[in-house]
Amino acid sequence: MTIHSSLKLSGAAGGQRNVWTRMERLQALKKVGAWKDGDRVEGLRKVRTTFKAKAKKKTEEPAAAAKPAAAAKPAAAAPAKK
Repeated sequence: MTIHSSLKLSGAAGGQRNVWTRMERLQALKKVGAWKDGDRVEGLRKVRTTFKAKAKKKTEEPAAAAKPAAAAKPAAAAPAKK
């Protein structure tokens, strides 16, 4: 029997998982030094699964380069208005 089209989940696999397997948690804890080989694998600490990406700061250089070019345009356009 097939699943009705209204019950299908279109993007279920593409979303962010909020639960990790034990091996994924161990890898994350090893990375920060909170777990070593030989430690217990039961009763592990909680591990954050998602991190917000920091927004990149806009550089000042392109904005400074655009200002002289913008200032030159009105000067050239002014004599054309007679």
